[in-house]
Amino acid sequence: MKQHRLAAAVALVGLVLAGCDQQASSPELKTPAQKASYGIGLNMGKSLAQEGMEDLDSKAVALGIEDAVSKKEQRIKDEELVEAFTALQKRAEERLAKASEEAASAGKKFLEENAKKPGVVTTASGLQYEVVKKADGPQPKPTDVVTVHYEGKLIDGKVFDSSVERGSPIDLPVSGVIPGWVEGLQLMHV
Repeated sequence: MKQHRLAAAVALVGLVLAGCDQQASSPELKTPAQKASYGIGLNMGKSLAQEGMEDLDSKAVALGIEDAVSKKEQRIKDEELVEAFTALQKRAEERLAKASEEAASAGKKFLEENAKKPGVVTTASGLQYEVVKKADGPQPKPTDVVTVHYEGKLIDGKVFDSSVERGSPIDLPVSGVIPGWVEGLQLMHV
């Protein structure tokens, strides 16, 4: 916990010091403190963007941090801040709901089209799979550990994880993976 506070303090000091140098367009990122400060800001920004907060003003965020660290009087009353937070959260939730609806619709369409492809099998649970290379061995049981080569893709075909690209298969306990894999692995022959 103390390390997190220290890292946050270092980041805040770095932001304040960077704000003091009006002539520099961006602070240097050479020292460990500068790099860690940048990393904290980067992680905060990624987290906020992931939460649907794309319309944040990063300069206003930095100003709020600078005012807090410098113990300056806050520029906006608490009531206004609550209203602003509520409005921002509502917009973020609306964007996320829209994105979720679009993803669900695209996912449904993908599954419908994928089910029509030759060799694709759809199980009672809705799992779709295709045997790329059939083996003659037994099917694994839930207690087995299997060695697999896999490629995880999004519905647009973009690969998000691949043991094939890494050039190394992975050992997995059949019952220790996500439900679709538990079902699918037991349908394969080793």
